[in-house]
Amino acid sequence: QVQLVESGGGLVQPGGSLRLSCVASTRITSIYTMDWHRQAPGKQREWVARITNRGATYYADSVKDRFTISGDNAKNTIYLQMNSLRPEDTAVYYCKFFAAGREYWGQGTQVTVSS
Repeated sequence: QVQLVESGGGLVQPGGSLRLSCVASTRITSIYTMDWHRQAPGKQREWVARITNRGATYYADSVKDRFTISGDNAKNTIYLQMNSLRPEDTAVYYCKFFAAGREYWGQGTQVTVSS
């Protein structure tokens, strides 16, 4: 069982930045992917970004060139650096860990972009 805890959300003005963190409860050494997803009020959850155990990264078109996903294996942590935030980025952000056919989700962290 892998537990994930997100943090770093908050209220930020348009154009601002936030860095989200997702800490895994156990050391991750297998072949895996870790994703960030988000869900805005009244909308379906959508995929935002992915990092693999080899360090490859992928982004949704809506966040490409603004968001950066990274990982620190020593800390069992992944990050999502979010720059140039827009009101439409407002959502609950979730991290997801997938390995060996199983997936685990964190509880989410709220990001609100508003003036």
